[in-house]
Amino acid sequence: MKDIRNIAIIAHVDHGKTTLVDQILKQCHVFRNNQVVRERFLDSNDLERERGITILAKNISIPYKNFKINLIDTPGHADFGGEVERVLKMADGVLLLVDSFEGPMPQTRFVLEKALSLHLKPIVVINKIDRPDNRPLEVLDEIYDLFIELDANENQLDFAYVYASGRDGWAVKNLDDPREDLTPLLEMITEKIPSPSVSDGDTQMQITTLDYNDYVGRIGIGRVFRGTLKKTDKLSIIKRDGSVHPVVLRQLFIFDGLNRVEVDEVQAGDICAIVGIEDVDIGDTISDAENPEPLPIISIDEPTISMTFTVNNSPFYGKEGKFVTSRQLRDRLYKELEHNVALRVHETNSPDAYKVSGRGILHLSILIENMRREGYELQIREPRVIYKEINGKKAEPIEILVVDVPADYAGKVIELVGQRRGELIKMENKGNMNKLEFHIPSRGIMGLRTKVLTATSGEAVMHHRFYQYEYFKGIIGKNTNGVLISMDNGPSTAYAIDSLQDRGKFFIEPGDVVYKGQIIGEHSKENDIEVNIQRGKKLTNMRASGSDKAIKLVPPIKFTLEEALEYVQDDEMVEVTPKSIRLRKLYLDSNERKRFNLSRMETEKKN
Repeated sequence: MKDIRNIAIIAHVDHGKTTLVDQILKQCHVFRNNQVVRERFLDSNDLERERGITILAKNISIPYKNFKINLIDTPGHADFGGEVERVLKMADGVLLLVDSFEGPMPQTRFVLEKALSLHLKPIVVINKIDRPDNRPLEVLDEIYDLFIELDANENQLDFAYVYASGRDGWAVKNLDDPREDLTPLLEMITEKIPSPSVSDGDTQMQITTLDYNDYVGRIGIGRVFRGTLKKTDKLSIIKRDGSVHPVVLRQLFIFDGLNRVEVDEVQAGDICAIVGIEDVDIGDTISDAENPEPLPIISIDEPTISMTFTVNNSPFYGKEGKFVTSRQLRDRLYKELEHNVALRVHETNSPDAYKVSGRGILHLSILIENMRREGYELQIREPRVIYKEINGKKAEPIEILVVDVPADYAGKVIELVGQRRGELIKMENKGNMNKLEFHIPSRGIMGLRTKVLTATSGEAVMHHRFYQYEYFKGIIGKNTNGVLISMDNGPSTAYAIDSLQDRGKFFIEPGDVVYKGQIIGEHSKENDIEVNIQRGKKLTNMRASGSDKAIKLVPPIKFTLEEALEYVQDDEMVEVTPKSIRLRKLYLDSNERKRFNLSRMETEKKN
């Protein structure tokens, strides 16, 4: 058996983690038989490739000399933090990747804190040294400061580090060393990362990740902590609630390069996948049947945001999607629960609506985006934060928000965040940029990105992650602008849009077919108004100078799915189909809307 090294690779979004892994795979000749290799191999999901982010944790192994390096690629966004926390349990060390200009970012801090608390050995890779604006020595100092701030022990503070360019495929210990390949990094992994510590005793394996396959069902992935896991042995599963029942493994796999190879037994310290246990779940322990001993339970982060998913009942129902019924929607949501452990689905009083809760808007929007690509049509109500009660008082989720912004715009950002009950915690200068750190309620972040980007001419970069629950911070002022609503069905005309441009900004283009009650723009005032967007020009045989002036239209605002979800208010919905994202009023008929608004005002008065 080869010497094993289990290492997780952690980094902030877009710091070059997946690109570096590509180069390691190529240089260790993992691709055989002239295999055609695509860029960013580990971004297997279309969405991951388009957005350039890792959403799901992946396991591969890399052969180097007489070592087997089990590499765990982890997500880089805080909404998938639950995934990171669990997979770190499989590792003995971490490869911390930091951009040579940006330095440690919020997610770097979040994941590093988890890794240090698990006493994992860190190796720091200061990546993207080929950037023209790199500042590697300053970034190294910032990383040291971060380690000290996170109470790293002496052993962890004495971390090894390399300077690297993941894109060009080289790493060096000193900046003036020759830049050839990634050997210095691979040597450092084999020397500095300890081999798995193995204690004597009966078999113990803990499930840290779930995969799903339509043919074999749930696949549990985890590490064997003790003993030898054999397919033929009598085994038990110990659930989170402490219940124990016997199980039989149908298949057992280890990771070899990019593939899973079926084996009969797995030694302690290695990472493997098991098939054949229907109710396997995150944190379950697979143990010897004669002497079942559980491993410490893995905590799973609780959801902080919920949305109501309903079937599409707009006039365009069924025109673009294949799956449109409530039964199909229900089946798809419950199938997602098979492997998306941070997700919760609850039935509501309505047979056509389901309350879906997750770690953040990105977490839920990734699910919605996958569903629309699969051919589902659905409608989503506005996101709501999940409140708790602490010591008899109402508490809400608070996030740490970090904004990198040019110094000239810092005041505007502080003002905007302050309006949403955000408190400035820290302010640092990075050249001509300011790094602002806030504590802000989760509900304050909804819709904030668009406002910050507008106020800073698109220069600001925002990142946020869940911090903790705190007592309710008070009411946040609502969106000051109303919306423009279509009063009829049919295609919009350039003439109508041109004549209404002084009323607000439009979300549609001439020729777009809209329906009555659809939101087609943002009003420049606070109230909602209905407009006739289908109106055409009256034709006469008279000519007058000036009446035939050329129409000049302002380009429409196009929302991404996340922006649309953050934009809608409590009497609005987002309609999602495979081809379109539309905003609409909850009640399409204007009389029903008036009744709804009156009853809501009366309720508010009583409260």
